[in-house]
Amino acid sequence: MLSIHKSLIHTILLSTVIVCSQFGTLVSAQADGPTLGTQKSESGIRHSFLVTGSITAIIGEDNRVQWQVPGRSRDGFVLPNGNVLVSINNSAREYTREGELVFQYKLDPVNKELGTVVRLENGNTMVVERGVKPRILEITPAGKIDVNVPLQPDTDNAHMQTRMARKLPNGDYLVPHLLGFAVKQYDPQGNVKRTIKTDLAELGGRAAENWPFTAILLKSDNILVNLTHGNKTVEFDQAGKVVWRVDNSHVAGRFDDPCGAQRLGNGNTVICSYHQKAPDKPRAFEITRDKKVVWEFFSPSVSLHEIHVLTTNGKSIIESSRK
Repeated sequence: MLSIHKSLIHTILLSTVIVCSQFGTLVSAQADGPTLGTQKSESGIRHSFLVTGSITAIIGEDNRVQWQVPGRSRDGFVLPNGNVLVSINNSAREYTREGELVFQYKLDPVNKELGTVVRLENGNTMVVERGVKPRILEITPAGKIDVNVPLQPDTDNAHMQTRMARKLPNGDYLVPHLLGFAVKQYDPQGNVKRTIKTDLAELGGRAAENWPFTAILLKSDNILVNLTHGNKTVEFDQAGKVVWRVDNSHVAGRFDDPCGAQRLGNGNTVICSYHQKAPDKPRAFEITRDKKVVWEFFSPSVSLHEIHVLTTNGKSIIESSRK
C-alpha cells in the first residue's frame, strides 16, 4: 500500500464542502456528513479508510462519510497528494477532493473488465484488463500506453481471469489467477517466472476453492494472499510455503469471501469480507499476528471489495506492505 503523508491527513480534516460534479454528487469531508456503519474495538482502535465495492468513499474515524463518488468500484488508493485513485465503471480515475476528474483511462473495447488500478512511483498508472486480451498496462499521465504485458490466465471467462495485481520493486508483477489456483510472477515481457500454488493439500486442496484475490509483497519478502471462496488469509514465503494462515476456525466465522487486505505497520492485517451479510459479523476486521481480532467495521448496507486504511486514532498509518 502507499504511505499516507501528514499533508494528506491535513487535507482530509480541512475539507468541509459538498460539491456536485458532472459525475454526480460528491461528499467531501463534512464534519456533519452522513454516518455509515459502526466501528468496534475493545482497545479503542478507530480507523479512517477508503473503501471500494458497492460504494466508493472515505469513512472517517467517527464513521461519517468524508468523501464519496457515485458508482461501484473494484480497487483504489488515496494518493500522497490527497487525490483518490479508483477503478470504477471499467475505467481508472483520479479525483481531487473537490470532485474534479484529473486523470482517466477507459477500458479498451476489445476487453470486458478493468479491475486493478495502482499509481506507480514513476507517475504511471497500472491497470489490468480482463477479456480477449488479458494484460497489464502502464498508462502515462497523458493517457498513453507505456507498457503492455500480456497475461496467461487459466480461463476465457473474463471475470475469473485475474484480480488485484501489483508491481514488484524489481519491475516484475504479482498477479492472482483465481481458477488457476495460483499467484504468478510475470516479467515485463509476460513470461511467468514463478508460481505460488493456493490449492495445497494443507489448505484443503482444490475442493476448498482457494481462489487467490489479493497478493501483496511484504517487506519480509513473504506474500500475503486473500483466498476468496476458501475463506482464508495466507502468508507464503518465497518458495510458496505457508508460514501463517487464518481462517474461520480462528475468527468465529468472520470470513465470507475475503477480497481486499492491507498489512499495517504494526504487523496487523485488515481484511475485507465482501459477501458477509450476517448482521453480527463485520464487513472488515483487523487481526493480530496471534490471530486476535482487535477492530471491526459493521455496515449492513455496503459490501467492501478493497480497503485502504488512512489513519488510526488521529495518526497517519505507515504500513509495511509494498505496492
